[in-house]
Amino acid sequence: MAFRSWKWLLLLGRQNTFAKAWRSRRGGPSLRWKRCCHWSAGKSLDPEVRAFLEENTEVTSSGHLTPEIRLRLLTPHCRFWREKPDLWPYGDPFWAIYWPGGQALSRYILDNPRVVKGRSVLDLGSGCGATAIAAVMSGASQVLANDIDPIAGMAMILNCELNHLDPFPITIKNIINSEAGNWDLIVLGDMFYDEQLADGLHHWLRKCIRIQQTEVLIGDPGRHQFLSHSIHSQLHKVIEYSLPEYTRQENNGLTSSIVWSYQPSNSLENC
Repeated sequence: MAFRSWKWLLLLGRQNTFAKAWRSRRGGPSLRWKRCCHWSAGKSLDPEVRAFLEENTEVTSSGHLTPEIRLRLLTPHCRFWREKPDLWPYGDPFWAIYWPGGQALSRYILDNPRVVKGRSVLDLGSGCGATAIAAVMSGASQVLANDIDPIAGMAMILNCELNHLDPFPITIKNIINSEAGNWDLIVLGDMFYDEQLADGLHHWLRKCIRIQQTEVLIGDPGRHQFLSHSIHSQLHKVIEYSLPEYTRQENNGLTSSIVWSYQPSNSLENC
């Protein structure tokens, strides 16, 4: 089974398992900026994992919206593009795909550095870390990347190295439904693929806005699960990007990706 078919399994079925993991890993009672970091600058990677990731991913900056950012991804040149999925020794590699929602967020931040400059930024469901990297490149004062897959955290450190950046703090704890952290900006891309997870995100993001006046930006190419969710009525379109041909082919013909600003009405704030 080629990885293209494997990737399709991730999109259609295996995301349910991933969504359950997000829902089950509850955050602790106090997740402030300095206390929730499981990975940080100077932390060494397991040599065996590093070697595996370096051997089974390709460094690329082409075919995406952000050629300024180099990333380790699974591409047609990689062994696991062709191998059976069960031979991959770790959890499903969502992080190894540069999803279109994340691409749009990263492009927007690089083109509009004022959005993050001098601000604290949480990249939720960070995956490969591209949006966090874009925030660092654009002058964010603090960046925290969050993904519940520890292998994603390791991949993000490698991607920081590729872009000559000191690794930013990374947490692999599920912080959805935790206390509202004191961030100036939360960014998240391609996270609305499961209804229950989407409901949890909707509630938690609304709480962050109400308690901390956090700004929220969401990237999504317009998948049905996102467009049909109740959060969509509270979004304001910021910008739409036409996707490069390679990304279109990777994502079953999706042609564009949008950055949305989440601005819940006052009538929903106490829900």
